[in-house]
Amino acid sequence: MQRSEFEPGQFVRNPAQPGWGLGQVQTALGAKVTVMFEHAGKMVLDTTYVRLDLIDEADLRDGPNSPTYSK
Repeated sequence: MQRSEFEPGQFVRNPAQPGWGLGQVQTALGAKVTVMFEHAGKMVLDTTYVRLDLIDEADLRDGPNSPTYSK
């Protein structure tokens, strides 16, 4: 199996679904990534077809003035 570009614990966003909010990767096996999103719950996504943007944890710690912060 091909190694995933994502790892459990990383934070991501789906730019095509901004209403889902911030997500945290739960599992990553090849192109299949399970993410728990703030407003959409658990989603299993195929990153062959769905782009996920990786969020730097330092941006999350910066609080409301950070460009990637989401309440």
